[in-house]
Amino acid sequence: MGAKLYVGNLSYNVTEERLQQHFAQHGSVVSARIITDKFSGRSKGFGFVEMSSEQEAEKAISALNGTDFEGRNIVVSEARPQAPRPGGGFGAGGGGGRPPRSRQSERRFSSVRF
Repeated sequence: MGAKLYVGNLSYNVTEERLQQHFAQHGSVVSARIITDKFSGRSKGFGFVEMSSEQEAEKAISALNGTDFEGRNIVVSEARPQAPRPGGGFGAGGGGGRPPRSRQSERRFSSVRF
């Protein structure tokens, strides 16, 4: 398995193909992925590139971090593992809004007619 790199401050117009070509100058690229907004489909300005070895990943970090790519100075670093996210679908997590009414408040207004 290769080494995964985080690539930040990407231009919103960069494609995955262009990102792969840029990193391929510094080693063998296994995959290149740009993260997009799930509703609009627009780039979030960062992505991940997986190099085939740790040595190639280090070489790419040294060569590309802080350099200009498509008009922006990109940030290249070793990717951290994704933190576990709470919840497990639609049923988990708080809903926000008003707290449930207590029985006492229901009794207080039971004699009031509207």
